[in-house]
This record gives sequence, structure tokens and C-alpha cells, in this order.
Amino acid sequence: MRKVRIGFVGVGRMGQCAHLRNYVLLPDCQVVAIAEIREKLGQAVANRYGIQRVYRDHRQMLARENLDAIVASQPFIRHGQLIPELLSARIPIFIEKPLACSLEVGQALLVAVRQSGSWLMVGYHKRSDPAVEAAKAEIDRLKKTGQAGKMQYVRLTMPPGDWIAGGFEGLIETDEVGSDLPTDRRPGDLDESAWKEYLSLVNYYIHQINLLRFLLGEPYSVSYAHPSGKLLVGTSVSGIPGIIEMAPYTTARTWQESGLIGFERGYLKIELPPPLAVNQAGRLEIFLDIPGRKTQLVKPEMPPVQAMRRQAENFVRAVKGEGEIPCGVEEAFQDLIVARDYLRLLRGV
Repeated sequence: MRKVRIGFVGVGRMGQCAHLRNYVLLPDCQVVAIAEIREKLGQAVANRYGIQRVYRDHRQMLARENLDAIVASQPFIRHGQLIPELLSARIPIFIEKPLACSLEVGQALLVAVRQSGSWLMVGYHKRSDPAVEAAKAEIDRLKKTGQAGKMQYVRLTMPPGDWIAGGFEGLIETDEVGSDLPTDRRPGDLDESAWKEYLSLVNYYIHQINLLRFLLGEPYSVSYAHPSGKLLVGTSVSGIPGIIEMAPYTTARTWQESGLIGFERGYLKIELPPPLAVNQAGRLEIFLDIPGRKTQLVKPEMPPVQAMRRQAENFVRAVKGEGEIPCGVEEAFQDLIVARDYLRLLRGV
């Protein structure tokens, strides 16, 4: 079969280092075009990665290219302006998290995707980390067999730290200034201060909000927000508590993100690498203390594959019809709801 033909919309810092450098290495896809408003940057990136054509905007690219999919690494405050135009191509689209900057824009995008006849994958790369994939498979197995009893608890901890870990090495930059492109409007129910806090939350901690649901295996709602802004407590539909510890401390030179999934007779622990660390997967520890059996403590070896690379593989596989996307718009919209409910409990707005 021919390679999946992909067009990139934007090749800035994350566009290059989180996405493009991974897609160009996949054997079953080809990045055939770039749309980048910074002309010198677009051409320099194309030269580096052997990409044939560069356009000043996505409209030119869509009009002239026969694409199978689009990767659009753009600021999420532009999603409401950009995504409906990309959906007109009626081909699969990948975007960075979160879905949108507000519930209003998110709802409009839900409708637009449903009406487009295509689909959209939202980039929650932690779901594609090999350790998280292995943990999810083990969680599902333990739930099905009942071997470790009931799931009782999920905790995610994410202190700020060095999330780049050298991942911007080789980044191409120019002295060009980007154009003032239109952005999505502030929602009417939030003042400027509250909106900035909401933007910060969905920009930074939306990964954990999404990952909590993934590990629980079911929806949850926010039941408590500590006034310090350091703790979100949720309760799943079946009553399982889940917490997100936000910035309990800060590190300067390391990244110490972790997860704990507790069962009645065992647990899983996940340690995740810096998001942009190259060729690093997370670590997984599985402990089972089942009556009548020898206590088990297993630390399976993970392949040296970055979550961003695996995420690109998952997108291309879905474009080819060979797999499901890790997260689509319906679930990504639920993340916006959780974040809004948390802010309401935290600030009363």
C-alpha cells in the first residue's frame, strides 16, 4: 500500500520537535507539504526534513495537495478559528490538546466534527506512552478477572519541572515575527482573570484530567477542589476516588510525574518521563498480593520509544483503518467540562 500522505499546519517549536521529527521517521507515512506563515522558517524546516512543498497558509495547501491526513500543531486558543476550515477537507486531523479554550468553542467543534464526515484525534500523548498502554492493559485484565479485587483508588502527581529535557535540540528558528492571527473569544461567564486561570489549567493540567479518566476506565466528576489550587478530587461513576496533585513541589532539573492505581490486593505504579525526552518510555511497577499465591512484584521492560513517537504511530495507523485513536473530540470535550467544574468549585465562578 502507498504511504499515508500528511500535510503539516505549523512547524514551530512543538510542531517540529514533538511531531514533525517523529512523523518523518515513520515508514508508512510521508510528510508531503508544510503550511507555515513564516516563509523562511517553513522553507528551512522543509529543507532539513526533505519535504517537497511549502505554503504560506493551510488554505493554499488544501487547495493544491492530495492529502490523506493533517497534523495541525497550533495554539489551542485558535482551534475554533482553524479546525472548521481544516474539516472542509474531510480527512482525519490531529491537533494538540486541549480541544478548545472554552466549553462554547468545544461544543461548536463537536458539532463541526460530527457534520464533517471525518474525525479528529486530540493529542494526549501520555495515553500512547508504552508504560501507560501496558498499565491500562493490566488494569483491564485485573478488572475482568477480579484477581486483585476491586479497583479502589487512582492518584496522579505532576510537579512542575524540566519537561523539555533537551527535546528542543536541533530546533530551527528564524528572526521572523508571526502574523496576528484571530483567536477565540473569552466566554461570557468568565471575567478576564478567571479566563486566564482556566486557560492555564487546560494548557497544563488537562493531560492529568484526561489520564485520570483513562486509568479509571469510566467518566468521573469533580467532587472537591482544595482552596490552595493544589488538589483536585474526583469520583467516578462507580464511586472510585481519583485525585490529581497539582504542583505539590517543583523541580529544576528533573521531571517526576507519577501515578498510583490501587486495587484491594495490589497496585500499579507509573513513572512518566519528560514529555519531550527522546527515546524514553515510562516505567511500570505491578504488585500483586493474592491469597494462596506467591506475592509478585514485576517491573516489565518498556521499549525505548517516546510517547510522542508512539502517538504518531497511533494516528497513522488509525488513518489507515488499522486501529482506534486514543482520544477523540467527544472525550476531549469532557476534559473541558471537568476543568470548568473544578474552577467553579475552586473560585466560585
